[in-house]
Amino acid sequence: MHPINSNGWWRMDWMYTLSGFLVGLVVGVTGAGGGSLMTPLLVLLFGVSPATAVGTDLLYASLTKTLGGWVHGRRGTVDWKVVGLLSLGSLPAAVFTIALLKYLALDQKTLGGLVTGVLSVALLLTAGALLLKAQIRKLAQRKDGTLYELRDHHLPAATIITGIVVGTLVAISSVGAGVLGTVALLFLYPRMQAAKVVGTDIAHAVPLTAVAGMGHLALGTVDLVLLGSLLMGSLPGIYIGSHLSARVPEAVLRPVLAAMLLVIGVRMVL
Repeated sequence: MHPINSNGWWRMDWMYTLSGFLVGLVVGVTGAGGGSLMTPLLVLLFGVSPATAVGTDLLYASLTKTLGGWVHGRRGTVDWKVVGLLSLGSLPAAVFTIALLKYLALDQKTLGGLVTGVLSVALLLTAGALLLKAQIRKLAQRKDGTLYELRDHHLPAATIITGIVVGTLVAISSVGAGVLGTVALLFLYPRMQAAKVVGTDIAHAVPLTAVAGMGHLALGTVDLVLLGSLLMGSLPGIYIGSHLSARVPEAVLRPVLAAMLLVIGVRMVL
């Protein structure tokens, strides 16, 4: 994948690092967009095979989200019961999906087609979720302003099922643990504070992306050199972005990010 020429090798590594910085900046400012930007960027801009892009991005996400999960845990903005319920569905789903991919032993072209197809759908769903986030939350409200809520004995099962869907999407495309997970939590738990929704989603994403990423490592679809180059840029990017987040209005950023994902998703379909 890397150029043979040594000068080209280093130039490409620095481009990866710069890309990691820019994506990290977006993640730091918006709290979303990591996998949904990084994976298609690697595929479309750098020509990385879809499976390798997904596997590398999963380990990248697990490492970059760990710090965010730790911070939210310290602040008390994580609902660990919900994290546990989501994980009951997502972790087995991710393991099963990776095992199924290994069992099927798909050739590179077929695997690439599968990943690209699922990735395209996940990107379009993520773009729609970003654009319709407010409307989705309103769906959980009655006309009198009170909230529709699942009965207590239905909510755990619904949360586990949500985890299964997210875990399957993440294992194949690396997309779904961020925006889609957040929107699902907003719908399932409309009374949960916004900061807790974000913190819970990030805390759940850490073990999910780690398990799926290790599965891809076992499949041989992780580029460790690429991973290191991305991390060199993304960590300072996330740090700077997190400090800029209070100064940049979400109302401006969300439509821009959604439009980007929409264009990328359509481009991958075509």
